[in-house]
Amino acid sequence: VQLQASGGGLVQAGGSLRLSCAASGRTFTNWHMGWFRQAPEKEREFIGGIAWNTARTWYEDFVKGRFTISRDHAKNTVYLQMNSLAPEDTAVYVCATKSSASREYQYWGQGTLVTVSS
Repeated sequence: VQLQASGGGLVQAGGSLRLSCAASGRTFTNWHMGWFRQAPEKEREFIGGIAWNTARTWYEDFVKGRFTISRDHAKNTVYLQMNSLAPEDTAVYVCATKSSASREYQYWGQGTLVTVSS
């Protein structure tokens, strides 16, 4: 399984970015995709996830409606739309995937850096 995240960059506070995660290497039926981030000198934190089959999504509370996860089934790609970005959103954003039966995420992408300037 390979995961390729892209779309990071520099954005001003209040702006938006859309990250992509292209997945390959297997059929993802009954799998989940998750987005995580890790800010400098902080622990990695979970942002939210999506079920490949149903597109059902779930989010951590800190997202507060600013971030939206979606997927394009035909392209095997998952997106993270981020709006109203703030400097504290600066982090490396990483996508990961797991079987729906697994408690832990099994495959990880390399991450893409998002920098939000004030």
